[in-house]
Amino acid sequence: MLHSLSSLGPDAWITLGVIATIFLTVVFTRLSADVVFLGGTGLLLLLGVLSADEALAGFSSSGVVTVGVLYVVVSGLQESGGLLWISSRVLGTPTSTRRAQLRLMLPVYGLSGFLNNTPVVAMFIPVVMQWVRRLERSPAQFLIPLSYASILGGMCTLIGTSTNLVVNGLYQSRCNGASLGMFEVTRIGLPCAAIGIVYLLLFSKKLLPNKSEQPNSFSDPREYTVEMIVPNGSSLAGRTVREAGLRQLPGGYLVEIIRDEQVHAPVGSEMMLNGNDRLVFAGIADSILELRNHLGLKVANDTQFSLNVPLSERRVVEVVVSTTCPEIGQPIRNSNFRKRYNAAILAIARNGKRIAGRIGDVRLKAGDTLLIEAHAGFVPRLRDSRDFLLISEVEDAVLVEHRRAPIAMLILAGMVLVVSFQLTSMLNAAIIAAILMMILKCSNPNRARKSVEWNVLLVIGAALGLGKALDTTGAASVLAGGLIGLGSNDPHIALALVYFVTAVFTEMITNNAAAALVFPIAMSIADSLGVDAKPFIFCIMIAASASFITPIGYQTNLMVFGPGNYRFSDFFKIGLPLTLLIGTTSILLIPRIWPF
Repeated sequence: MLHSLSSLGPDAWITLGVIATIFLTVVFTRLSADVVFLGGTGLLLLLGVLSADEALAGFSSSGVVTVGVLYVVVSGLQESGGLLWISSRVLGTPTSTRRAQLRLMLPVYGLSGFLNNTPVVAMFIPVVMQWVRRLERSPAQFLIPLSYASILGGMCTLIGTSTNLVVNGLYQSRCNGASLGMFEVTRIGLPCAAIGIVYLLLFSKKLLPNKSEQPNSFSDPREYTVEMIVPNGSSLAGRTVREAGLRQLPGGYLVEIIRDEQVHAPVGSEMMLNGNDRLVFAGIADSILELRNHLGLKVANDTQFSLNVPLSERRVVEVVVSTTCPEIGQPIRNSNFRKRYNAAILAIARNGKRIAGRIGDVRLKAGDTLLIEAHAGFVPRLRDSRDFLLISEVEDAVLVEHRRAPIAMLILAGMVLVVSFQLTSMLNAAIIAAILMMILKCSNPNRARKSVEWNVLLVIGAALGLGKALDTTGAASVLAGGLIGLGSNDPHIALALVYFVTAVFTEMITNNAAAALVFPIAMSIADSLGVDAKPFIFCIMIAASASFITPIGYQTNLMVFGPGNYRFSDFFKIGLPLTLLIGTTSILLIPRIWPF
C-alpha cells in the first residue's frame, strides 16, 4: 500500500488535497455546496490538473441534463394539480412519522426498480414538500428516506439504476455479449432493501434532524379570512376534517363550517364534511393559496372569484384599499370589483384580525388588505392608481388548474412506461414529456424556467469533474489496487475488500465512476484466484449503489441536500450504520447465492 502511494504523481496529490478540503469545508462551514464544489473544480482547472473539457464535461452529461429537464416535467405536474393528487391519493394523511415514512418509501421503492431513481426523486421532492407542510412535519425527516428508498429500489433490478446498466455493459464486454438477467440482482437487492427500509423506519426519527420550517401563523399581521365551498361530488365529501387534511394548515386553521345556515364552531377533527358545506379559514397568504389549490375545494362564488383569464396569465397580488376606492362600503358579493379591475378576491384581512360573518357580506373599508387573483397586467396598470395604497405581487405563487391534472398524469405515466420498456433513453423521454407539458398547457414556460434548481445541477456537474480528476490522475486506481491487494488468496476477504473499496469510491467519485474503476480490478482478482466472477460483479453493483454516508456520492442525495436543509454530518450519522448493514448483508449472502 505504501509502495502504491509512493507512485502517485503531483497532480494526484493535488486532487486528493482539493477533495479533502472540499469535504472539510462542507462539513464544518455553512458555505453553500454549489460554491464549494465549483470552487474545487475551478481550482483543479487553474492548476492544470483538469483540462477545460474535462472540468466542464459533467455539466453536459446526460444525467445532469436529464435532472434539469425533469424539473420542467415536475412544474407541469405542480401547476396542473398532479402533485396534489399524488400526495392526497398515494401518500394520504398518516398520523405518525413512521407511518408517513412508510407511505412514502414503499411507492418510491417500487417505482425506482423500473425507472431510474434520479427522476423518481426529482418528481417526489416537491410532492413531499407540499405533503409535509400539510402534515405539519419537518421535511428533514422525509427527504433522506426518500433518497435512500430510491437507492434501495434501484439496486433491485437491472434497469433500476444506471450503475447496474454500466456494470452489465462491462460484463457483456468481458463475456462476449452475455447479459445478466433483468431480475438476477433482485436475489441480493431485495433482502438488502428490506433491511434498509426496516432500519430507516426504526431509527430515522431519532437520527435525522427535526427542523421545522413551517410558517408561524402569528408572525404575519395580515391574517386573511377566506371562505371555501365543498362542491357536490367533491372527493372531500364523506371524509372527516382530519382525513381531508384541513384540521390545521401551516400558517392557518379552519375556523368554522356553515351548513344549512348553521355555524359549527369550533370544528372537531372528526366532523364529517358534506357537499355544499361552506368552510371559513383564517391564515397567512401561503395558507390561503394552498386552500385555493386544494383538490376538492373551491372559493365561494359570492366572494367575486369568477375570473375569465387563462391560468397562465394570472398572478396573485396583495392590495391595500385606499380611502378613494369606489368599492368602499359595498358588500363583496354585490361589488363591481371583478369588472372594474379584472381581478377576483381570494381573501381579506382587516387590522390583523379575523373578520366574522360570511365573506360575501363583508363591506370593504379603507385599509383592508385583499389577496386577489388578477391578470398579469394588473400590477403595471394600477401601480399608480389612487384606488389602492399598496400593490404587491406575491412571488413564486403557483396557481393550480385541476382539470389538466389527468393530462399531466398521462404524460408522466407515458414517460415511465417508455423508459421501463427501454424504448428510448431517460433523457429523450424526459424531453418529450417536458415538451408535451408545454404544448398541452400543463406548464407555463416562465414557471417552468423558474422551477429548475440550478444549484443542484451545479453541484452534480462539479462533482463529476472531481471524479474525473481522481480517475485521470491515477489516484483512484492506485488507491483501489493497493487496498484490494491486501486480500491475499481468500476470496471471501477479497470480496469484502472489493465491496469496501467500491463503497468508499462511490462516496468520492460517484457510483458509475466507482463501478467502472473497480470492475477490471475485481475481474483480475477473480481470475488470479480461479473463482467465478459473478459474486464480484453483484458485489460491485450493490456497493456502488449503496451510497448513504455523504451527499455527494449519489445524485439523489445531492438533490435532497438543499431542500432538506441538511448538513454533511446528517448523512454520516444515519448513513454509516446503514452502509455497514447493507455491506455485511451483501458480503454474507452473495457467496451463498452465487458460490465462488
